[in-house]
Amino acid sequence: MRILGIDPGLRITGYGVIDADGDSISLVEAGTITTEDSAPLEDRLGEIYRGVRSIITSLKPASLAVEQLYSHYAHPCTAILMGHARGLIFLAASECGIEVTSYSATKIKKALTGNGHASKTQVGRMIQSLFGLKEPPSPSDVSDAMAAATCHCFALARTGSGC
Repeated sequence: MRILGIDPGLRITGYGVIDADGDSISLVEAGTITTEDSAPLEDRLGEIYRGVRSIITSLKPASLAVEQLYSHYAHPCTAILMGHARGLIFLAASECGIEVTSYSATKIKKALTGNGHASKTQVGRMIQSLFGLKEPPSPSDVSDAMAAATCHCFALARTGSGC
C-alpha cells in the first residue's frame, strides 16, 4: 500500500510517500513544497495545492495521512492560516479520490517512538532508523510527514486493513 504523509505548513509543507507490504516498509519519495513569505496568501495557497496535486498525480498514493490542526492560545492566527493549507490538501485528495486520515501530533510521535511528547530530533532519528537513511530527513517537516505516513501504516496494520 502506498501512503502519502503531509505535514502542512504555509511556508514549508513537508511530504513523504512510503510503500508498505506486510512487514516491509520503504521510502518512495520525500521533500517539501515551499512558498515565499512575501507572496500574497492566495499565491502561496495555490502553490501548496498544485504541489500536493502533482505529488498525488505522479506517485498515486492509496491514502493520505496528515497531522491534525493544533492551535496555541497565544497564536490563533497561525491556526487559521494552517487551516487554509489543510483545506487545500483535503481538496486535492478529494478531487483525486483519496481518503484522508488525521492524527494528532502526540499520536504520531507515540506510534513511532513510544512517547507522545518526543522531540522533533527523536522523531527524525526514528525515521532515519526505520528507513535506513544516512541521516534524519531535513527539514523536520519532511520527517514529520514521513512519521504521519508511518503512523497511518501502523494504524492500518493494527486494524487488519493493510500495511
